Amino acid sequence: MERVILHSDMNNFYASVECMLNPELKAYPIAVCGDVEERHGIVLAKNYKAKAKGVSTGEAIWQAKQKCPGLLIVSPHYDEYMKYSKKARAIYGRYTDEIEPFGMDECWLDVSGSTRAFGSGEKIANEIKEAIKFELGLTVSVGVSYNKIFAKLGSDMKKPDAVTVITQDSYKEQVWRLPASDLLGIGRATTKKLASYGITTIGQVANWPLEFFERKLGKCGVDIWRFANGLDESKVTVHNIEALDKSCGHGITALQDLEDSVEVWKFILELSQDIGHRLFTFNKKATGVAISVRDNELFTKQWQCKIPLSTQSPSVIAREAFSLFEKNYSWKHPIRSITVRAINLVSLDYDEQISLFYDAEKSSRIEALDKAVEEIRSRYGYNAIKNATLLQNPKMPSHNSPKLIMPTGVPQ
Repeated sequence: MERVILHSDMNNFYASVECMLNPELKAYPIAVCGDVEERHGIVLAKNYKAKAKGVSTGEAIWQAKQKCPGLLIVSPHYDEYMKYSKKARAIYGRYTDEIEPFGMDECWLDVSGSTRAFGSGEKIANEIKEAIKFELGLTVSVGVSYNKIFAKLGSDMKKPDAVTVITQDSYKEQVWRLPASDLLGIGRATTKKLASYGITTIGQVANWPLEFFERKLGKCGVDIWRFANGLDESKVTVHNIEALDKSCGHGITALQDLEDSVEVWKFILELSQDIGHRLFTFNKKATGVAISVRDNELFTKQWQCKIPLSTQSPSVIAREAFSLFEKNYSWKHPIRSITVRAINLVSLDYDEQISLFYDAEKSSRIEALDKAVEEIRSRYGYNAIKNATLLQNPKMPSHNSPKLIMPTGVPQ
């Protein structure tokens, strides 16, 4: 049986939610941005009025205002975005329980087993589109296809408030004429590399020899070639909606690009302090760590791993996250931003078996130290104590000065 895959993308999600919260914003070009005073004051999202003036996601606020002098800058409200994201997923859940989030504003749905009850994939997509518009006041673009890659591509082809169907019979006419950069997995660097060989469209990718992509780009090249030829067989990975509440994370955009692992360690350590504080506050422990790294070409990579023993310790989280980074990042480009998440959270009374080879005594000492630090912070404020290695870091966004300093170097 041919699969029926949908990809739903909520249009200009952050900006659209802000306009729902404050309808007066609808009359103006707006951009949702970070801190205006520092470099992480970049455009996170914009509405169509701002887009029409040339405002682009990822550019600095000052650049956006040069293009659009009347641009209104709105601070992000992530809690509200999460609420709307969950409401949208509840609508998707009326048609299938096979839902894979792709960020807060996008999801894949496998409705292969739902067509008998609800009709064709196109019919389901249109019902979802109208339900989200009526119930949430937002618009979505939905791609319908027989695989995830083309479903995602379909949701990008018509915006806003549209449904695009790509079939096995029609994909060559619909897809192959598009720029190669439109295909998931082809970022800026790969686009430039392919262009140097005269490959600029998805059709050219599909018709070039597979051996070329394997030789020049390795496994990623093979995947790209398969995607272009409609051969993606990846499954929709089911995520329970409640899993959104089973992790906590924090990200930072550097004031200047990070050039080496020492600089990365400082950022991971800073992020882990915030995560550990929240774990202590809500009486949770993490059983895994995930990191997301965005380079200066705005290409993002993510990895995750289990922790040998569940923990609240920011020190343990930082070391696990840094180890994950060291094992996976190739340093082809400097780093623009880093996000660390504590994942698969459990309660403090969580039962687990400790490996014979794990140094539980050392872990207990680290936990005790971190608990003492947390007690100082709970009594005198979060910024009362800070790792010495985090001081005088010109690439770190500014924070309040600490009252007490503790030494922490790069893990050996």
